[in-house]
Amino acid sequence: MADFETQEGFSPYQGYQTWYRISGNLKSDKLPLVIGHGGPGCAHYYVDSFKELAKTGRPVIHYDQLGNGQSTHLREKGPDFWTIDLFLGELDALLSHLGIQDRYAYLGQSWGGILGSEHAIQQPEGLKALVIANSPCSMPVWLKGASELRSKLPQDVQDTLLLHETAGTLDHPDYKAATEVFYDRHVCRMKPRPVEVQKTFDVMDEDPTVYHTMNGPTEFHVIGTLKDWSAVGRLHQICAPTLAYRGAYDEATTECLQPFWDEIPDVTAHVFPNSSHMPHVEEKESCMAVVESFLSKYDSE
Repeated sequence: MADFETQEGFSPYQGYQTWYRISGNLKSDKLPLVIGHGGPGCAHYYVDSFKELAKTGRPVIHYDQLGNGQSTHLREKGPDFWTIDLFLGELDALLSHLGIQDRYAYLGQSWGGILGSEHAIQQPEGLKALVIANSPCSMPVWLKGASELRSKLPQDVQDTLLLHETAGTLDHPDYKAATEVFYDRHVCRMKPRPVEVQKTFDVMDEDPTVYHTMNGPTEFHVIGTLKDWSAVGRLHQICAPTLAYRGAYDEATTECLQPFWDEIPDVTAHVFPNSSHMPHVEEKESCMAVVESFLSKYDSE
């Protein structure tokens, strides 16, 4: 039995529905924390563990971004629809719907951190604290790091990846198996995969519209509309106090995080020594403690 209350609902946005869940009570004195999942195209399942923070009395809001999970799916929409601005507007609509737009914290994991960066660069007055979790400062930098990590895979795995990418046979079982070798090293190192992580992969397979459009077929073969995105040179505009972290084995390499650590005026850096891309499941207790310790400094804001 949970040590906190939960409430689910839908936030209207452009005629569609954004699913959300509140763990805890929004009347709490603690900053409400909004969790932005990755992908783009994942759902909230794999970041579900952040609800544990509600045990401290902090309200935690998970939501499925449009096109994902329990929110409205739009398989017929193309690249012109799936934009960063779309998801920024959705986040603003959710904050307003919940009545927390004047006082909140935001944690973005992977793509969620891209969204969080763009949100924070706009300097919303209500954003009192920001957490950038395993996120790239720039997709070209992300791709450079992914290429370097890929070059350290066994040669037969590298050959299989290149063979099928060249042939365009990305659904081939051999390509999927080779992809798993990378994922097992740099996305989630836990074996077997936690149920909530596998569920996210499964729902992405059921409807990969957003992921394939904005990212591409895999974490390291990025050919979607985000491929040229970068916040480098703009991160100094983030005025909210920020925690930016990665795992030691993360596909989000040190170079991906360094501009966050260098450019954001009020930033705290952290590296989880036994994690890859998901410290919130790979080192859950430590991750929750680091995030809560950071957020608690700003509960009086």
